Amino acid sequence: MRDDPSVIALVDRAARSDQDAWNEIVDRYAPLVWGICARFQLSGQDREDVGQSVWLLLVEQLGKLREPAALPGWLATTAYRECLRVVGSARKSEPLGPQLDDSVRFVDETVIEEEILMAELNASLRAAFAELPRRCQHLLGLLMSDPPTPYAEISTRIGIPVGSIGPQRARCLDRMRRSPILAALGDLEVHVPGGEPGA
Repeated sequence: MRDDPSVIALVDRAARSDQDAWNEIVDRYAPLVWGICARFQLSGQDREDVGQSVWLLLVEQLGKLREPAALPGWLATTAYRECLRVVGSARKSEPLGPQLDDSVRFVDETVIEEEILMAELNASLRAAFAELPRRCQHLLGLLMSDPPTPYAEISTRIGIPVGSIGPQRARCLDRMRRSPILAALGDLEVHVPGGEPGA
């Protein structure tokens, strides 16, 4: 992983008991932890236990990380180990239960790296979205809703003609693509979501 100054700064601030930095770490990397739990198909309670264990271990280790920029990798590795621990405990109590797929049990570094990159990309997209003006956030939120919001309803809610929705959408997405946050991702291919809703 590249030396991300924002991660290094977050770790430094959180290690000095900055609650805002801690909250940002959790917001940024919780999807990474939950994504790894999803690979193991853990129950809701087990996912909560793994998440709690990962964050408690981070509290204990935060000031001791040799490379603060490696925080995403540390979280991913710790989440995998905690998931394996939970699955191992479940197997002991249910010897005839389903077997854990070897592709999950023996995860290589490439899979962990992909999980980390996806978490970083998602965090960057959320941060770039948060920098947009409220009008753009509202428009893009309606366009990306599931199920899609019809243009007629968007027109009424935002107060713009139906024919202006497409051009407004394009301007908002262009502004998001030009965000310095996304530019910092360098060579990663960034796809800014924003599909066409049903009319």
